[in-house]
Amino acid sequence: MSITILIAIISIVGLLVIHEFGHFVVAKKFGLKIEEFGVGYPPRIFGKKIGETLYSFNLLPFGAFVRIPGEEGEKSNLEDFQQFSGKPIWQRSLIILGGVVSFWIIAAILLSIVFGIGAPTAISDNESGSLINSKVQILAVASDSPAEKAGIRAGDTILKVKSQKSEVKSVDKVIEVQEFTEKNKGEEIILTIERGKEVFDVTLVPRVSPPEGEGAMGVALVRTALISYPWWQAPIKGIEATINLTGAVIRGWGEVLGSLIRGEGLPKGTQFMGPVGVTVLIGQVAQIGINYFLQFIAIIAIYLAILNILPIPALDGGKLLFLGIEKIKGRPLNPKIEQNITAVFFALLIILMVVVTIKDISRIFKP
Repeated sequence: MSITILIAIISIVGLLVIHEFGHFVVAKKFGLKIEEFGVGYPPRIFGKKIGETLYSFNLLPFGAFVRIPGEEGEKSNLEDFQQFSGKPIWQRSLIILGGVVSFWIIAAILLSIVFGIGAPTAISDNESGSLINSKVQILAVASDSPAEKAGIRAGDTILKVKSQKSEVKSVDKVIEVQEFTEKNKGEEIILTIERGKEVFDVTLVPRVSPPEGEGAMGVALVRTALISYPWWQAPIKGIEATINLTGAVIRGWGEVLGSLIRGEGLPKGTQFMGPVGVTVLIGQVAQIGINYFLQFIAIIAIYLAILNILPIPALDGGKLLFLGIEKIKGRPLNPKIEQNITAVFFALLIILMVVVTIKDISRIFKP
């Protein structure tokens, strides 16, 4: 488990490094001087200066950074063309967008690889023929349900089902699990679960009167199979999937926001997750298979892209907002005011992250 968590941490840091590299590439393209490109945050472990840029590796593994003169509106001894504040608004906007777009690019690349080696795809029970590794998987687990109490996780595969009244039965379709559960409500059943390379049995009792929309076991099921494409078609599918997933994430966030505005609270089954929760989830997905792992990292990259472009000070979208104000006013905001606004929102984001992280930890170590 420690290895999978390490892989998860490296994956998240890797995404953030690629994000900063997007800023770096565009800034270099426009002739800016890059003082430092750092992986992790200081204190510095070691660094090497190549040309005018110091490339450093730092102790705190929370992401990466690019240090560009004039980015915070401060004055430097460099010529205007070498510092951020001396560039026209359209160039500064592209430099900021370079980091955001890098998330979508890496998502498209990862999904292209997935479609090349075999993408886990939801299929109907009616589909047959040359299916590769078709199986019934757990898509989601309801809180406090029999499935959650039995230790079942999203991504698990149900291989077999049995009860006191029936023989062991291999399953390949969602309807088979649903019919079996319906016949055995209120009675103990045994599910043979596959999780990565591990196969084990879990025991639970399907509820006779489950909450609306949850089902007797408290799981959402999906039938999946691996579908692969030739090398020339996989990138097209990867780009299409990136666009479709982006739209799905935006629609999902819109539904959550609409529910909150209407005073209905979070939609049922919605959970906020911080870095700890996401890291644990990545570790779990990594155990299922490389296809699922790469696909999940791509989804996280898309989430980060959309989050980062929101017009919130302390994020890239906030910087674009300030540039928009500068364009309308005809002059930049007072650097001190901009820094103070950014600092306030940064503090709020940290507080939110701490609260969500505490909830993540309590959920992980929940008895």
